[in-house]
Amino acid sequence: MALPLHAQPLEDEAFNWLKSYIEVDTINPPGNESRAVDFYAKIFEQEGIKFQSVESAPGRGNIWARLEGGDKPALIFLQHTDVVPANAKYWSSDPLTSVIKDGYLWGRGALDMKQTGISHLASFLSLHRAGVALNRDVIFLATADEEAGGHFGVGWLVKNHPEIFNGAGFVINEGGLGTIQKDEHIFQVEVTQKVPVWIRLVSIDKPGHGSMPNASSSVTRIVEAMNRVRENPFPPRIIPAVNSMFVAKGKNIDDEWGLAFANMKSAIKKPEFMKKLQLHSPSLHALTRDTCSLTRMGGSSKINVVPPEAWAEIDCRILPDRPAEKFIADVKKLLEGTGVEVEIIMAFTPAVSSTNNELYKAIETVTANRYPGSRVIPTVSTGFTDSHFTRDLGIASYGFDPILVPVSEFSRVHGNDERINIAVFKRGIGDLLAIIKTVVLD
Repeated sequence: MALPLHAQPLEDEAFNWLKSYIEVDTINPPGNESRAVDFYAKIFEQEGIKFQSVESAPGRGNIWARLEGGDKPALIFLQHTDVVPANAKYWSSDPLTSVIKDGYLWGRGALDMKQTGISHLASFLSLHRAGVALNRDVIFLATADEEAGGHFGVGWLVKNHPEIFNGAGFVINEGGLGTIQKDEHIFQVEVTQKVPVWIRLVSIDKPGHGSMPNASSSVTRIVEAMNRVRENPFPPRIIPAVNSMFVAKGKNIDDEWGLAFANMKSAIKKPEFMKKLQLHSPSLHALTRDTCSLTRMGGSSKINVVPPEAWAEIDCRILPDRPAEKFIADVKKLLEGTGVEVEIIMAFTPAVSSTNNELYKAIETVTANRYPGSRVIPTVSTGFTDSHFTRDLGIASYGFDPILVPVSEFSRVHGNDERINIAVFKRGIGDLLAIIKTVVLD
């Protein structure tokens, strides 16, 4: 029998919440994040916490609550409630059923990012229950649609409910975890990310019968354009945030990678090194240059018809040291003469959060105390999170969850058999709360 409310330790409460939360279907598309709003609303009502919620579109719910404190800049716990699709055929268990096996909790969202969301909830409720004076407001914010760009979530809230973010100084979000490297605990804090620039290529040419090909067609134009992108990688460069990350990663590594990471500006000049790095770690390689992945294309609806129009979509990610407009100009120049038009689906703006403030220093101090000999390193994410919206507002935003996840588990994010180590999750509840207390209590 479950213990009465508050009678069980916070980490056990959190684990029970997580088990229930994983079974809330918020797969995006279509999202249905209002189901997550209902989940959190019920808990807030039980705790006597006032909250607000709003739908940006039918079923696309967002919820927030505020603990009022002193006049220091507010801290926002930011999470997204949607998860990516999961094909049950390739899972060992039902992705939308919480399964405990081998010391892990299995289910879609166990790593990205329902476990982090529950950690936020646990810290938020702990502060509320304690009834202590806070030196700043603390805001719990759970939003829709991050997995598809955040336009029904944080992006919509920034425009329609800016009061949530007014006076905020810090955001703690997803994007950084702890890892173990050669028996050393390393906590990664995401301080910036590559900027997504999603591009649609469109070509129009003379249609016809498949038995009588013309010298060119809409499809051949698209193929030529995509080949140019594939065969002409953008030149490598190391920006300061990436350089700091590589130097930190290379510390205490005495093999060839350690030597290279210590001086990446020199290493990237060698084509053979770049090829080897991509084979070794596509994610690290992606931090050394702007990249484009060829992901979608379409043409005729019938095999023997040459279509009048063809299209392709490419997922480009650029380093955050220049505006997207300059990169788009480079793409257009690369594709000159192909007869392909370049359309922009989505392009965000770059920003980097400082490591010289209370929150970042609290992460360093608490992890050093709780994990002696560990290190905190600032990192750059190849993917994007909702932090780009809050960085655009001038809010120092960090991707961080103080849990230790083996590198081998990272492939389960957006993959099959997503899971979280139960003991690690429970320990992370106390670790995060200790960090937050350092920042919000005098």
